[in-house]
Amino acid sequence: MLSAHLSEWLDAQAQALDQGHCDPQQVLARLAGADVLRVGIDQELGGSGGELTDALEVMAAVASHSLAAAFVFWGQRAFIEYLLHSPNQALRERLLPSLLSGELAGATGLSNAMKFLSGIEALQVKARDHGQGWSLNGRLHWVTNLRKSGFVVAAAIEHEEGGAPFILALPDALPGLQRSDDLQLMGLQSSNTAALDLSQVQVPRDWLLHDDARVFLPAVRPAFLGLQCALAIGLARRALSEVQQHLGGSRSVLQEPLQEQRQQLEHSVDELKSGLLDGRFLSQPAALFRVRIALAEAAANAVQLELQASGGKAYLSEFGSGFARRWRESAFVPIVTPSLVQLRAELQRQGRSAA
Repeated sequence: MLSAHLSEWLDAQAQALDQGHCDPQQVLARLAGADVLRVGIDQELGGSGGELTDALEVMAAVASHSLAAAFVFWGQRAFIEYLLHSPNQALRERLLPSLLSGELAGATGLSNAMKFLSGIEALQVKARDHGQGWSLNGRLHWVTNLRKSGFVVAAAIEHEEGGAPFILALPDALPGLQRSDDLQLMGLQSSNTAALDLSQVQVPRDWLLHDDARVFLPAVRPAFLGLQCALAIGLARRALSEVQQHLGGSRSVLQEPLQEQRQQLEHSVDELKSGLLDGRFLSQPAALFRVRIALAEAAANAVQLELQASGGKAYLSEFGSGFARRWRESAFVPIVTPSLVQLRAELQRQGRSAA
């Protein structure tokens, strides 16, 4: 699935990527060099063909080596999906080649918007219309893949004058768009994750991704959330693979829970893939939310089983650094937007509405 060259680099750099000792500039270049960014995109658009589920599997394979690298991959691929769903063909033709080659970094910027869609929080960027475009003010608090050598970020915008919120792509060179220093995270430090402040940022109309966020966001949510699930899938598979390596002797008692967890994990993966392919997540987002929750729990359970299989060795720095990284990675999976708490709250709200 992944080239040996990329797999070896990810394994060699996994700790450095997590702790911020690897130049974040390298991550996207390595992914692009292995052509993983092109998977699941039509060949006539510059991709290598296949379905979104093929991109999901490749992203999961990256996550099995490094969640930080997979997080960057997700940000890039999610932005590409926004372009593919946008009616702005001219913008797609202008940006897609450099995104697929890794020359340009794409950042989703729509975490706040997904919360807005569920009624959890207000949009944080406001626009004033000035005829040829908009003047923007606001802040995006947490955005990944804001590569310092050049990025474009998607953002949901609210009109000061009222009306439907809309979606813009914002290139990094716009005056008034200020990137913060990288956020100091517990892990995933080489992921170019930072905040963006917008002060009277002038954006021409040709950067419009969609004129109605309430139409666009539900359309891209299956890809946004579905690809995000790849992080949990790859982490869970890697942890269970590590469990297999430790079985024997007294730890053979873990063979049964290992098989149970593998079956439950792959059942959830199959459910995710079928929902992405048949389109039912568009009309049944609750089904997607439940799969996302199940996969996050599968990752947590897998890392816990790895700890049991490794025993005290996992707590020794010399031997347990890979496990410690996966433990930190598993702590991130439930809180990446939309968090499990937010998803459960939305499922509860939908349940009350249906009652």
